[in-house]
Amino acid sequence: MQQFTVLELLSEKISNPEVEVKGWVRTFRANRFIALNDGSTLKNIQCVVDFDNLEESLLKRITTGAAVHIIGDLVKSQGKGQTLEIQVKNIDILGDSDPETYPIQPKKHSFEFLRENAHLRTRTSTFSAVMRLRSTLSFAIHRYFNEHGFYYMHAPIITGSDAEGAGEMFKVTSLDVNNIPTNGNGKVDFSQDFFGKETNLTVSGQLEAETYAMSLGKVYTFGPTFRAENSNTSRHLAEFWMIEPEVAFMDLAGNMDLAEDFLKYVIKYILKNNIEDLEFLDKRQQDEDKRKPQAERNDMTLIEKLKFVTDNNFKRVSYTEAIDILRNSKPNKKKKFKYQINEWGCDLQSEHERFLVEKHFKCPVILFDYPANIKAFYMRLNDDKKTVRAMDILFPGIGEIVGGAQREERLDVLKEKMAAINIPEEELWWYLDLRKFGTAVHSGFGLGFERLVMFSTGMNNIRDVIPYPRTPQNAEF
Repeated sequence: MQQFTVLELLSEKISNPEVEVKGWVRTFRANRFIALNDGSTLKNIQCVVDFDNLEESLLKRITTGAAVHIIGDLVKSQGKGQTLEIQVKNIDILGDSDPETYPIQPKKHSFEFLRENAHLRTRTSTFSAVMRLRSTLSFAIHRYFNEHGFYYMHAPIITGSDAEGAGEMFKVTSLDVNNIPTNGNGKVDFSQDFFGKETNLTVSGQLEAETYAMSLGKVYTFGPTFRAENSNTSRHLAEFWMIEPEVAFMDLAGNMDLAEDFLKYVIKYILKNNIEDLEFLDKRQQDEDKRKPQAERNDMTLIEKLKFVTDNNFKRVSYTEAIDILRNSKPNKKKKFKYQINEWGCDLQSEHERFLVEKHFKCPVILFDYPANIKAFYMRLNDDKKTVRAMDILFPGIGEIVGGAQREERLDVLKEKMAAINIPEEELWWYLDLRKFGTAVHSGFGLGFERLVMFSTGMNNIRDVIPYPRTPQNAEF
């Protein structure tokens, strides 16, 4: 006998009258109706047992969370809420679940409580939907790059360089922390460490991806990155995943084209393949909004927000033009922005980015040509010597979702920029070599995967879109 998933059974394409299914009990009502779920779909399938012909000891073991094996006939349902159900002929309990201690009961749980039980939270409808969408987005990302001639590169997780120049990195060491060797200056003697030098967990695979782009043409990384930023906000993680394509012979305009096409592709993909999960999360967001003050509610439903991205051309605006718009805007003049825009050169906050997208242009926005002093050293300096060929993509509800740039391909300029922020040439000698041997225009961008999952699911906290969040004072599971 063939075993089916719940998704297959509910597809109404199964011709077999007798079916076999395994899953977990969501609810068991009136000693008769089992709501069974196996993770393949948001929906449960109703399994109807004949309690008169089942031993009482077996009935007592059919509890929320129990794993069961069911054989029965797939028939049209007589009740409301489902089209098909299984008339159970045989049921085996594969794994018991103590109803007194099982934490995921058929009731509403707070997200804080579910984070404390992250190993079981995908047994709920919300988190199963979020994690299926996360999986589909991952697949769509690889599919897009594969279809567009990119090669997948695994950038190192352990690195001796700080790509961002931010310094907020996790140290990697095999030294005995209770007996750390020091040199004559009282500093740690890293020559005795495993790698013979100071090493860290990477904050980005970009620099290594650039080296491969300058030989393979088009590459991308998609892997874990780490940042030791002591931040407990709803938008920060210590461990997160980054997508970072790098392309040789591509300028800033091409970079913006690539990023826009890529984002539209992956969002269209989930709209096509995960609409059931999206509709559930859309309703969840709308129900949540009803309990909020009017000012805090979302301007668009989740699905409207996704189609806002796929159905609109992204507006391209220089940083200088954006500053003028913001400086002269009503919220700025009436001091309704938390951070006032007074002068050129300041870094934009999420409230400014969202105003440009949601109120002013009413479409996704790409800002470009940022002040050099607020962007990374590897971004190409413009002829005005004040701005760099950087670009950020801004989305509704979230602000910046992508950051990228045309890379500085001129050796002398790159050396000057590194010297200005005290990055030793010997630390990045291999990166400088790219500018010595066949240098060329090249560009790329970075997309924080969890930011994309947050946007795509309507979840408000980044800790709820990654299986096991790593945050300050928390490395549970």
